[in-house]
Amino acid sequence: MSDSEFRELEAVITVERVTELTEDDLSALCEAADAAIIEGGGFGWVHPPGRQAMERYFRGLMLVPERELYGARMDGLLVGSAQLVRPPRNNEAQAFAAQVMHGFVAPYARGHGVARLLMQRVEEGARALGYHVLNLDVRATQAVAIALYESMGYTRWGEHPLYARVNGQTVPGYFYYKVLQTGGRIA
Repeated sequence: MSDSEFRELEAVITVERVTELTEDDLSALCEAADAAIIEGGGFGWVHPPGRQAMERYFRGLMLVPERELYGARMDGLLVGSAQLVRPPRNNEAQAFAAQVMHGFVAPYARGHGVARLLMQRVEEGARALGYHVLNLDVRATQAVAIALYESMGYTRWGEHPLYARVNGQTVPGYFYYKVLQTGGRIA
């Protein structure tokens, strides 16, 4: 197979800020989330909560002003997402920092660079809003996610020994930050 033929087989990966969800997008996102949860790389859920609960979750998310949903597409289909969370207005002391939460990529879309591009777009969004620090946390059992964050320049600053309970076991978690730009949003 020639290089040009191989390139034709490569998946087209895009990431965008999602401002509305069509029914098809909602269905694809719920499917991707369920698959990620089942595979152990969900975003807080240990077991899929059911389609109605998942749909309510994503519909409700679209209404929260401090949260921006970034959706990762592979060949046009939503296969993962992450949330950029801005601090509440009453938190002036930490107004310069945002947080990445609830990131996931469906198992069938892994290995194509989806997670890296998703994180890059979230970082770009945070920079564009003027934030100069991005925080995140992750279960210590998520080795692939940890390797990604560390390869992208995130600094581990702490560990919580009782971070989460998964299938009856308590697991530790790690806390990370990344300086996106100097100066940045102060108020």
